[in-house]
Amino acid sequence: MSYDIKRSVSLYSYQDEYYDGKLDLEGCLRETAKTGATGVELLAEQMIRRFPLPIETQEFRDQWFGWLKKYNLEPSCYDAFLENKIYDNRTLSLGEQINMMKRDIRLASMLGFKNLRTLVSTPMDVIEGSLDYAAEMDVKIGLEVHAPFSLNSGWADGYMEMIHKTGTKHFGFIPDMGIFCRNIPDVLRDKARRQGASEECIKIVDDSYAQRLEKGFVKIKYDLNLGKANMEYRMANGMKEMMDAVEKAGGGPADKAYAGASFTYSWSEPQDLIDNIDYIFHTHAKFYNVHEDYVETAVAIPEVVEAFKKAGYKGFLSSEYEGGEHLRDVGVDSIEQVRRHQEAMRRAIEG
Repeated sequence: MSYDIKRSVSLYSYQDEYYDGKLDLEGCLRETAKTGATGVELLAEQMIRRFPLPIETQEFRDQWFGWLKKYNLEPSCYDAFLENKIYDNRTLSLGEQINMMKRDIRLASMLGFKNLRTLVSTPMDVIEGSLDYAAEMDVKIGLEVHAPFSLNSGWADGYMEMIHKTGTKHFGFIPDMGIFCRNIPDVLRDKARRQGASEECIKIVDDSYAQRLEKGFVKIKYDLNLGKANMEYRMANGMKEMMDAVEKAGGGPADKAYAGASFTYSWSEPQDLIDNIDYIFHTHAKFYNVHEDYVETAVAIPEVVEAFKKAGYKGFLSSEYEGGEHLRDVGVDSIEQVRRHQEAMRRAIEG
């Protein structure tokens, strides 16, 4: 089947350089272009000061589109955050949340984005209440499928029912490649060592992850209470037994932190992508550490890209670097990591 897989960079990847003042917004776009990527994914709330006011001005939009032309980039996805708890004493009403979603759809459109990412915490009725406006603005709302969530699961089924019920063409899924981790990222393991974790406890955690992989992860269920759903998912995947083993081995805070963090990664069969390709229009190519030989230490890049090719995917794979958070005590080089990741994806796509 023919495919058209393009490469993008989420500016989330450059957050450390941005925060430290080494890169401004234009600098992030410049570094994106250097990697050979042709698309850019924007977190406007993170990278546009005084958000959302500048987007409303023609001056800023002219500057934005001027940068895109200068660096030969196109908008791939706008990352939205539904801040439904901006007040201390209450959660936003359904109407207020829908209005916030509509605001983000409008802002995305103003910056040339046809895809908008929303988080798994976004209530289904907020998405459904925004679909007519999304169609009017021709912006697709994509629900991020982030570990420990997964496609072909009870959690995803509820959203599929909404798609079929409404007949919408403006809602689907944005898989995050963190759901395709064959291993716990080595940068997390190395950080645990620096913080004092023992080799015995690290092995217990790594062996537990390998067992989950071998048995097949029990998938998370749909529940409006995400905390409850997440804890049930962890327990169903052997968290108690693993934590008991770590405790028995004399595990301290660093050991227990590593054990708990291991449940932020998961493995799904790449076949899930093929089964749901009609509802996938953008992808977060999450990664944690790419070595000099262009091998990612946790995410099965070649296997996942092959599934996208087999499915006939037409869309962006957007580098999203998340290893930096484990390296801030020793130094982060997001620019080099994104460069390596883009090269790894290029080889997988063209191979």
